[in-house]
This record gives sequence, C-alpha cells and structure tokens, in this order.
Amino acid sequence: MAALMIQGCGSDVGKSVLVAGLCRLFANQGLSVRPFKPQNMSNNAAVTVDGGEIGRAQALQAIACRTPASVDMNPVLLKPQSDVGAQLVVRGKMAGTWQARGYQERKAALLDVVLESFRALQAQSDLVIVEGAGSPAETNLRAGDIANMGFARAAQVPVVLVGDIDRGHVIAALVGAHAVLEPADRDMIAGFLINKFRGDPSLFDDGRAEIAARTGWADLGMAPWLAAARRLPAEDAVVLDRAGPGRARRVRIVAPMFPRIANFDDFDPLRAEPQVDFGFVPPGSPLPGDADLVILPGTKATLADLAFLRAQGWDIDLAAHVRRGGRVLGVCGGFQMLGRAISDPEGVEGPAGAAPGLGLLDVETVLTGDKVLRPTTGRLVSGAAFAGYEIHVGRTLGPDLQRPLLICDDGAGEGAVSADGRIAGAYVHGLFDRAEARAALLAQLGAASDGLDQHARVDAALDEIAAVLQQSFDIPRLAAIAGLEQRP
Repeated sequence: MAALMIQGCGSDVGKSVLVAGLCRLFANQGLSVRPFKPQNMSNNAAVTVDGGEIGRAQALQAIACRTPASVDMNPVLLKPQSDVGAQLVVRGKMAGTWQARGYQERKAALLDVVLESFRALQAQSDLVIVEGAGSPAETNLRAGDIANMGFARAAQVPVVLVGDIDRGHVIAALVGAHAVLEPADRDMIAGFLINKFRGDPSLFDDGRAEIAARTGWADLGMAPWLAAARRLPAEDAVVLDRAGPGRARRVRIVAPMFPRIANFDDFDPLRAEPQVDFGFVPPGSPLPGDADLVILPGTKATLADLAFLRAQGWDIDLAAHVRRGGRVLGVCGGFQMLGRAISDPEGVEGPAGAAPGLGLLDVETVLTGDKVLRPTTGRLVSGAAFAGYEIHVGRTLGPDLQRPLLICDDGAGEGAVSADGRIAGAYVHGLFDRAEARAALLAQLGAASDGLDQHARVDAALDEIAAVLQQSFDIPRLAAIAGLEQRP
C-alpha cells in the first residue's frame, strides 16, 4: 500500500501541520488516509476510540483524515515527567517509567510493535502519511532508531525532508543533513520541502536550486507561512513561550505555565473568543491582579508542579485573587492541586511523596497506578452540553464532590464546586470545545461567546491549509513517491 514519510531538519519545523494538511488534501480527493507517528514525545495527549492515548498531533491528523483516532496511529508515546525520565505508553497503555539513557538502549525492541501498527493502518487505507520525530541528522541517536530512518528503512517507506526557512539557515540544514546521513539513510530521501516562507517565493528560487544541486534531491515545493495553523491545537509546549501580550477584552483569563503542563490545547477556544483576553503566565511573572478567572491546567507531574507553583509564589497570588472575589478553575492535575492534600505513595508520577494542596476545595487525591482513559460527555450542572475526555491517574474524594461541576450522560457527577460557587475543578479535558458549554462558563464572567464549536474551527483551518499545500507543493510527484496512483 502507498506510504510517505515526512521528516524534518529539526523539531518544530512544521512536520505535524504539513502531515495534517496533506492528510486532509488526499482525503478531499476521496482517498482513505491514515496518519502515523512511530514514536512521539509529548504531554499533550488524546484519548482514542479504542481506549488508549496517543499524541495530540496524531489525533488532529486523524480529524484531518476524517477517521477516528486509534492507538496504532502513535504506538510509542513518551510523556516527560522530569528532565531525564518519562512515562512510556505503548499502544495506548502505560508501560512503566523509563530514564532517558535506559530508553535509548532499549527502544530498538519496540520496532516490532511499531511495524505491526503501521501494517495495520496500511491494511485499512489507501495511503499512510508518516511523521518523523526531531531530525534524522541527529546521528548520535541513530542506533536503535524507530522514529526516523530506522523506521523508514525497516518499513521501506520513502522520505521527504522538510526544512524551516523561518529559522534562517534552511540551505545549511538540508545540505548538512545530506552530508551527515549515512548513504543507506540518505538513499531513502526522495525530495525536500521548504516550509514557513514569508514574502515573494521567487526570491528563494536560487536557494532551492542550490539545495537540489548539492543534494540531488527533488525540489517538491515551498509552503508559505500558514496563518491557519494558529487555529490548530499545538502539541509542543514550546509555542507557549511565544505567546504575545494580551489585548484589551471584556474578561481576562490566565493560566500559570507549569514545567510539565499537559493538554494545554484545552484553552485554544478561549484564545479565539472576541471578548476574552487569555494568556499563559510564564515562570518569573506573578499572576495578574486583574484576572477574572485563573485556570490551573493539567500536568504530567502534579506534586512536582505544585511545588513549582509555590516556589513561584503563585499560591500567594492565587489566595489574593480569591480574596478579591476572583474565580478559579482546575483541570485534571490542576483540579487535584485545589484540594486539601495530594499523595503519590507508589511514585506513579515521580518520587513517592505527599504534599498539602491549595485548600480551595474540600477534596483529597491519591495517585494510583491505574490510568483513566475515556471520552466523557454530559452537561454542566447549569444544563449546557459538553463533550471531552479524561486522561489521568488518581482518585479524588471529599465533601465538595457532592456539588459536582458536571453531570455525565450516565448520571454520575464529575468534579467539585466550592460552597460559594467561585472555585471549581474537574478531570475532564475539552470543556471549552463545545460552544454551548463555553458560553455558559463565560457567562459567569460577564462575557458572551462567539458560538463556534472548536471542531468546526479546526476543520475549516485544515481545509484552508490543504488548499494552500495543493498550490504550493508538487502533489502529483509526492503521490508518485508514495506509490499512489493519482485519481483524475
């Protein structure tokens, strides 16, 4: 079956967005398309229909293909818990915690799992578009590689290499990759793409010709800066460091930027709201005194990020915010932090330990080894419909659970609300995606919603990106490289 792998000259060169755009482009041609990433590293995860978790980018790419996300689309996922260790997820399920060096030594054993998932996707589709990780030019990681050339050669999938011209050294990046790759890896590359060009594309014609001459790779096109990509959920938290200053709006909502922040795309719908000034508060900055709502986001290491919150003085800022009558919402790990205490007796998310919570909700949490992974639908207690998902470890108990924030479709309450109604938390991610639920939550702050579902916003952005790529890339040649017979 047809397959094509998109690798990059580095992280954040736009591989995920280009794969999503190509998935939608070929799906719009009537093809059955599937995305695939052998190995991903991200704390932004999504729940699949088959009860597992995968990287958020592959869930987005599944939307681009108009197909449900499955664990085969990202069979190996690493979720960093510290600078040197990560939780390993294999085919959607936790498989232990690995230190970086140990994983590098053992990852080759996962190649069979990766190939099995890839073949399963091939069997159900006309085309599989594969996304690499980082760069194949990181030759120090080549031994045992399953994410880039190790996979490409094992599966015999042709590669297209992407260079990011916005970084300013795209000729060196592509030609340099050609220089350092071993011949057998280099032979897997059929062509190159340039991404994120701003201005008159003809100004780089000579540069593209030079890359082709120095490498022998086919020039397959150049994409402009894709403004619509801002409307897509990002997977890498590096984008949070680039958040610009807020604008004057009716209400101000902020979230502290935890080191192990997870599923931060929960708040993308708030960024798009005309009456909302939403922003992440970086380390070293106080929580602003004029915020109407402070959201504590999800985290991959609740105790560690709670300690970080206190070290930043954000607990003091939060207490002052509450005294002024401000509202607080905790999502997943942020919900756990709002309680009286958190304990991790088994060391599920790091070293075993316990700590007092922020004491804003009368609940306590014990982290356990069994992970909850499920889609969740229902209504806010106020009646507005929501649709989201749960992806967490830990069980939370306490009196404030008698005042749930949400009522699920099975009748069970979810989350907790303080007696005065100003502090709330829940495990459900995606609370702001549905326009109805978002409008109800914003109404509490005195703001109106634009009434758009996040799914519709993302779907329109994918179609816009696909249309741009159709004009920018040599699509017939990409299809031929993939082994796909183009339909008229």
